Amino acid sequence: MNTAVSTPIDQLAPTLQALRAAQATQVPDFAQRRDDLRRLRAAFKAGLPAMCAAMNADFGNRSRHETLLADGMTVLREIDDLLRHLRRWMRPRRAPLDWLFLPGRSQIRIQPLGVVGVISPWNYPVNLALLPLATAIAAGNHVYLKPSEHTAHTSQWLRELLAGVFPPERVAVALGGADVAGAFAALPFDHLFFTGSTAVGRKVMAAAAPNLTPVTLELGGKSPCIVADGYPPDVAAARIATGKWLNAGQTCIAPDYLLVSAAQRDALVAALRKEIAVRYPRIEGNADYTCIINDDQYRRLRGLLDEARELGAGVVELAEVDAVRGEAERRIAPTLVLDPPEHSRLMREEIFGPILPIVSVPDVDAAIAYINARERPLALYHFDHDRQRTERVLQGTHAGGVTINDTVLHIAQAGLPFGGIGPSGMGHYHGQFGFLAFSKQKPVFRQSRLSAMALFKPPYGKLADTLIRFLTR
Repeated sequence: MNTAVSTPIDQLAPTLQALRAAQATQVPDFAQRRDDLRRLRAAFKAGLPAMCAAMNADFGNRSRHETLLADGMTVLREIDDLLRHLRRWMRPRRAPLDWLFLPGRSQIRIQPLGVVGVISPWNYPVNLALLPLATAIAAGNHVYLKPSEHTAHTSQWLRELLAGVFPPERVAVALGGADVAGAFAALPFDHLFFTGSTAVGRKVMAAAAPNLTPVTLELGGKSPCIVADGYPPDVAAARIATGKWLNAGQTCIAPDYLLVSAAQRDALVAALRKEIAVRYPRIEGNADYTCIINDDQYRRLRGLLDEARELGAGVVELAEVDAVRGEAERRIAPTLVLDPPEHSRLMREEIFGPILPIVSVPDVDAAIAYINARERPLALYHFDHDRQRTERVLQGTHAGGVTINDTVLHIAQAGLPFGGIGPSGMGHYHGQFGFLAFSKQKPVFRQSRLSAMALFKPPYGKLADTLIRFLTR
């Protein structure tokens, strides 16, 4: 598959205008939205082998099973959920009415916003492009997508997929680097949806601000994981390993660091080592172990480890990797860093790779204090069979989402909103939460032929005085 050239910046605004004009001329009804989603699902399912090949070409090696699970199954399930509930979600719904305004009626109508812009990242380049796109289509919008330039083969595959499903005035795709993304974010969308780093999220929000474009920002941060004393270390290790080393740690909600007691630490390290030995008997040439996306990210991660060693932290590689071949393939073994200094980059920056710091804390209450002293994370994980301690963690911390006694699985629940808090993001999507994010909930009050409020009008007299005394009693 050949990668395409960048979209000229001067074509961005005219494309948006064409999308907006088409949406205003014929707002997609239920039948159109359902047909769009069904055709998208069929084309997407047929294109899964090509999707895997494109993603593999972008990463150097991307585990086929993880691609089909994280970028394939998730999209199919989300479209199925949209199709299952769409008719009900679209219906106007009655709203409570204050008795003062009887016999009037209140209603909430669900209306498309217009044209939604989507900027998607490289780590799950299909999932994080098509989930918001499909949801925006279900809500009756037209969509302009800007996928990541770091996964050029996958971005081209997305453009070809969508061109085969939608006319260009309903869904358009812009390709290009940071200059195109910056100009794209500055367009006057009716809503802009961005997934990526906190640093870039700030730039996207600043670019959208002059147009007062509403934004949903799905960002990242350092997601903590607490393992309480008494929790079986082998169970915790197996579940942490799944969440951390899926996609070689290049996951926004991967556990970023572990908080454990000194008494529990060594047992957990041993259990993680055993788990990795079973999952990845070798790292080089292993089709199940994903490569780091590009040379810049590889060098950044190596730099984090080099600095940690220089600062005296214990660096524990859980598998052996030939240095020359590992660099050629951009593979870094699952690695633990024991009690890195707080001022190290490893503890100040989102890791986004297969490196897992372990920080010793006296107890769960100290772990809560440690988390609260830092920016609010996108995800939080707590392993504990003590219900009271677990409740203290839930009540005492803030996070975009939480999974108890496992990792990352809260993102897979269609009935739960997904989104960050503060530096880890704003707004929610998935399921009906996403449908409403891309909709205007229009309040409508219908006055009846008789109106009790007609009694209250100038010139005010004794009746008005009586009403005021009653209403302000």
